[in-house]
Amino acid sequence: MAAINPYLTYDGTCEQAFNFYKGVFGNEFTNITRFSDMPMPDQPPMSEADGKKIMHVALPIGEGTILMGSDTTGAFGPETIAGNNFSISVNTNSEDEANKIFKGLSSGGNVGMPMDKVPWGSYFGMLTDKFGINWMVSYDYPKN
Repeated sequence: MAAINPYLTYDGTCEQAFNFYKGVFGNEFTNITRFSDMPMPDQPPMSEADGKKIMHVALPIGEGTILMGSDTTGAFGPETIAGNNFSISVNTNSEDEANKIFKGLSSGGNVGMPMDKVPWGSYFGMLTDKFGINWMVSYDYPKN
């Protein structure tokens, strides 16, 4: 397994929160993507306000640890409620490892998004395990 990182979810305040964390930890974002930056042909059109929300942000905060986050929108993700606004993100070294971990964690739980290739160049899925913990499993394809 490559890494496990905290993933925080916000109801429209992700950019504000991560700018705050950036100031605290003194590092730069390695990624910041808005919903409007990503093609989503299978999704209904989103509002301009939702398009400006953060789809994904990554901020290194220590040796090998990345704090990640996103906003929710009406069309993407469950409503943000204190207590369900975090996930554990597992980055794997292969698709096979991602499938194995996803299958194990989802046993008796609920799959929110099955493992599949996604527009940002990863193999990715989301689930809630049988204990109510939210997980994201990802394998990042090598960049050419």
